[in-house]
Amino acid sequence: MNFSFQTQEHCSQTHARAGVFCTPHGEVETPRFMPVGTLANVKTVTPDQVKDTGAQMILANTYHLHLQPGEAIVQQGGGLHQFMGWDGPILTDSGGFQVFSLSEMRSIKEEGVTFRSPRDGQIIHMAPETSIQIQNALGADVIMAFDECPPYPASRESVVEATDRTYRWLKRCVEAHQRPDQALFGIVQGGVYPDLREQAARSLLEFDLPGYAIGGVSVGEPSELIEKIVQATAPVLPAHKPRYLMGVGTHREMVQAIAAGVDVFDCVIPTRLARHGSAMVRGDRWNIKNARFREDFTPLDESCSCYTCRTFTRAYLSHLLRAKEILAYTLLSIHNITELVQFTQRIRRAILGDRFVEEFHDWL
Repeated sequence: MNFSFQTQEHCSQTHARAGVFCTPHGEVETPRFMPVGTLANVKTVTPDQVKDTGAQMILANTYHLHLQPGEAIVQQGGGLHQFMGWDGPILTDSGGFQVFSLSEMRSIKEEGVTFRSPRDGQIIHMAPETSIQIQNALGADVIMAFDECPPYPASRESVVEATDRTYRWLKRCVEAHQRPDQALFGIVQGGVYPDLREQAARSLLEFDLPGYAIGGVSVGEPSELIEKIVQATAPVLPAHKPRYLMGVGTHREMVQAIAAGVDVFDCVIPTRLARHGSAMVRGDRWNIKNARFREDFTPLDESCSCYTCRTFTRAYLSHLLRAKEILAYTLLSIHNITELVQFTQRIRRAILGDRFVEEFHDWL
């Protein structure tokens, strides 16, 4: 297999580490934020613009690509990389998150999940084998096991049931996986119960997978519970394998998770905020439509090196937003993605210099 993970340096006071994850389509220097490209595109941003943000790996979604345009068309187009014009590493979610997010439109049984398509009402059956077959056809570098993500809040009994089913489904995913040039990651579930998380993590280790993810967080629980979950789970996962925290992308949550030993993250937050007219600036969120920006002719963030901050002013961005010009969403997306990618790059440099706790103590 064309995958490896090497840690270059550890923080002397925490579990934080800097590493390199090697894939068939290039290296990912960790810790690193991954932009989300659900439908084989990062919303409003071209692949070249994504690359200019410093992003090295992006995420696409199995369920949504299965609905449109269909994995057969992507495969005919040369696989995800060629189809979407991105030559770096790609990770595909399994469709397991939709088991949670589309709870009113699906039913779960041991054999798999039956969805009613939000597009046209069509009935869709997705089993672990189906998810893997779709992901094998899409051709991402990293593919995820099909899992059941319990909601928050949920009873311990229902979380145990979902966690046990996730383990059984992983067995079926491993058996169905056909491509050695794709790394299959397992997902640790367990809700907000630290003992269930630890048990689930240890049970997945028997498969000796190329990497492991912590799933089922950021589904409505408060941030302190997310930290508690990650701190209970990450150290149990193998030190020589990449650790991926799914669906998390705020500054504080990433710092806390990196301190626990997590390596990569994904979240829709930078492009979603951009579409609502908000910029992420050094950990804060600014509504650029506010009146105070209308005559502000300074860069969005003078410390940011992105194309938006090098080229345009706050007043111009405010004008575009109030005029509902699509360019506004592109420019804010470029900045917001850069903000999170560069934030994780600064953390990496701090770890390499053993200055992580010193430089990021406010977030810790």
